[in-house]
Amino acid sequence: MRVMLVDDDAQRLDMLEAALHGVGHTVVARRKTCDDLLAATRETRPEIVLIDVDSPGRDMLESLAQINLNDPMPVALFAAKSDVESIRRAMRAGVCAYVVDGLTASRLQAVMEVAIARFAEHQALKRELDDARSRLSDRKDVDRAKGLLMTRRQLTEEQAYEQLRKAAMNRNLKIGDAARAVIAAADLL
Repeated sequence: MRVMLVDDDAQRLDMLEAALHGVGHTVVARRKTCDDLLAATRETRPEIVLIDVDSPGRDMLESLAQINLNDPMPVALFAAKSDVESIRRAMRAGVCAYVVDGLTASRLQAVMEVAIARFAEHQALKRELDDARSRLSDRKDVDRAKGLLMTRRQLTEEQAYEQLRKAAMNRNLKIGDAARAVIAAADLL
């Protein structure tokens, strides 16, 4: 795996890099701070980010939230100390694994696997949610377009739906897209 390490302790970075190389991973970036983490991840394209800090700060969490929003990837955060609110903020920012008591080479692989698994699960749930929202939006647009067709053409609900379905098939569109075209045309008139 391509790994980015973030830690302000150079000796620990060396130890982690050696441990990662020992199990076949490649360290693509070593950072001492979380400054401009989004740009660094875009430049180096890691598959996972490992961060070791005393406690996650606001700036770091904002950087992680930007990564999660713009270019999501698994992030494991190792903290020397923590509190419940810090953990919650980190998880909302996109941290997949939050480990208290610091980073050790012996449990590094296991934590990476947990972070990757949680990331994959979160991405699958996000896709499901996006699909459900899209279907709901399509359903609302189809209902609105049916209503417009029923009113303007004096059609039954079944006839209006059939016209929408036929228009979608003829134009090789999803029915939601056909409904939005009907709505857009009605707005023009």
